[in-house]
Amino acid sequence: MIMRTKFPVSEVPRETIGNIGLYYICYRLSLYGWNVLPTSRNAKGIDIFIYSQDASYNESIQVKTLSKRNTVPLGKSLNNLISEYFLICVRNYPQEPICYVMKTSEVKDFAHKTENNGKISYWLQRAAYEDDKYKEKWERIGHGIPLGKKLNK
Repeated sequence: MIMRTKFPVSEVPRETIGNIGLYYICYRLSLYGWNVLPTSRNAKGIDIFIYSQDASYNESIQVKTLSKRNTVPLGKSLNNLISEYFLICVRNYPQEPICYVMKTSEVKDFAHKTENNGKISYWLQRAAYEDDKYKEKWERIGHGIPLGKKLNK
């Protein structure tokens, strides 16, 4: 059984919500055999770098964590989306978070542009990411241990 804190969800700082998603995704990727490296919190565009056990393959991941089911803010420009994968983690308090595994190219295709007083911003609507083809689809990223290959111990 997982121990949960008992303080109200509304009192969880935004940075903590972000950390919950970041480290939960690191944990899940580790279960798939990846070596997982979270980047520093101010790194642009890439939140996690993963590489296979034999270092023959690597990928970059951007993470967005939401405290509830909402649209995903993408920023002022889609040029900032530079990772291969874009993972959305919805904090499903008190259950485990729900994660959506998308390619960044898919996020860009679904991005919704808004303009307010001359300021442009991009969003990913819930209907775009809340789809069974993305929900908990960790296999889209693959395995960090090449299948059928034994590692030296």
